[in-house]
Amino acid sequence: MRCKSAVTIAIGIVTVVLPVTRANAQAVDTTGGPELSLEQAISIATKSNPGHLQIVEARRTAAAKRRSAYGALLPRADAQLQGLYLKQGNNLVSSGFAFGNGSDVKQSSYFLGLTYNVNTSTFLNPKIESANVTAAEADVTNSASTVRSQITQDYFTVLGDQAKARLEDSLIANAQSQLELAKAKLAVGSGITLDVSKAEVNLGTQQVAAIRARNQVSVDRLTLFQDMGVSLPLNSRLTTTFPVQAPTFTVDSVLSLARVDNPAILAARTRDESAALSVKAAHGSYLPTLQVSTGLGGYTNTFTNPNFLIGQAAQGIGSCLAQDSIRVGAGLSSQAAQCGTLMPDGTLPPAAAAAIRKSNEGFPFGFTRQPFQISATLSLPIFDNFQREQHVEEAEAARNDAKYVIRAQELKTTATVTAAYLTVQAQAQQVDLQDKTAAQARETLRLAQERYRVGLAAFLDVSDARSQYAQAESDRINAVYDYHKAFAVLEAAVGRPLR
Repeated sequence: MRCKSAVTIAIGIVTVVLPVTRANAQAVDTTGGPELSLEQAISIATKSNPGHLQIVEARRTAAAKRRSAYGALLPRADAQLQGLYLKQGNNLVSSGFAFGNGSDVKQSSYFLGLTYNVNTSTFLNPKIESANVTAAEADVTNSASTVRSQITQDYFTVLGDQAKARLEDSLIANAQSQLELAKAKLAVGSGITLDVSKAEVNLGTQQVAAIRARNQVSVDRLTLFQDMGVSLPLNSRLTTTFPVQAPTFTVDSVLSLARVDNPAILAARTRDESAALSVKAAHGSYLPTLQVSTGLGGYTNTFTNPNFLIGQAAQGIGSCLAQDSIRVGAGLSSQAAQCGTLMPDGTLPPAAAAAIRKSNEGFPFGFTRQPFQISATLSLPIFDNFQREQHVEEAEAARNDAKYVIRAQELKTTATVTAAYLTVQAQAQQVDLQDKTAAQARETLRLAQERYRVGLAAFLDVSDARSQYAQAESDRINAVYDYHKAFAVLEAAVGRPLR
């Protein structure tokens, strides 16, 4: 009666908790913490991923170049303000000639000028840079698509790891129940010590596998948030799942989408347009360049010692009067009225001296306006050591390279999209087969456990069935999330989401 009771207790202990459906293989994280959907992860990555942000900054640079190209259609404006202080003494002018001044000098000047240069490149560069901006925007779209694909793969890698961790935890429960059953059978004399030892080994091995599985979840979660460009939030929960089904679209339809929407192809085509315009600009170097410039200016010239100017003026008047006395002595008419007047002591009258001091007070902003000026220059280089020819050849080579890039990108896209499409189809088929295999392995494990419970099978049979089930279920989980990763690769190849 006691033996029967012990066996009954042992039978009651056996509990198998195993994921058996495809939905369970994609169960989301149920731990506490903030929720994180796939779209939220992608949105965060497009705002925080450093590599993607570098591509975004390149678009900013391209936009600045386009603005500069349009700005070249307008004249350039310059403003200049200059000051000079010159000590008293002799100053060498040129060819050894020295000019002397009897006072320190302060000078200032200003100039406001407009300069307009125009040639063929002036009108072509805005179109070239506009094409480059379009290419940069396509680069940003392509980078965003790449980031989306990477985050999607990281996201489903973590979900797959979590599914495997739950599988390993359920296998621990199964191994624990098998150990209890083996001990119970040994206690009632229907089991052997070897079965208990094997069950203990299986439990320990399964516990190690569970530790590894949970660690892999943590490692791949770190990779996910690293690619998102943010720090890892504690206990974040991944909530997005997708069904597994064979593609309902054809390979021709996704190839058509890729030819229209693939950002790498669009960028290559716009760069080809830019290269074609660059060829025209290179040929335009054989045409003349027109430069027109004009401006307004003024200057001041002030002596720090105004008596120097007054003395020079008195000396000039005295010299003029001396020459006039010679004229009168020679019988010529007097021109003393044109010389000015001097005081009896040979100095200037106070009014004249005051006027000279007043005129010497211009520094720094009492400018004397310079005459208006405008100039135009038409230049045409006749021989520039074959530099124009070099530029034309380089531009045409770059244009040919751009065409080759388009062709290469089209071939690459066709091959990548086709391969990704076939992979998605194959993965969907694998999921169906792995579902059946896992279900069959689970049933085999159930039968082996039941046969062992009633004494019709050895514990080794249960252990083998359990290992086969664990492998089949792990392969099924891998197939499910490999399908989702393959779908992400297909979307990246096409250049747009497909679900």
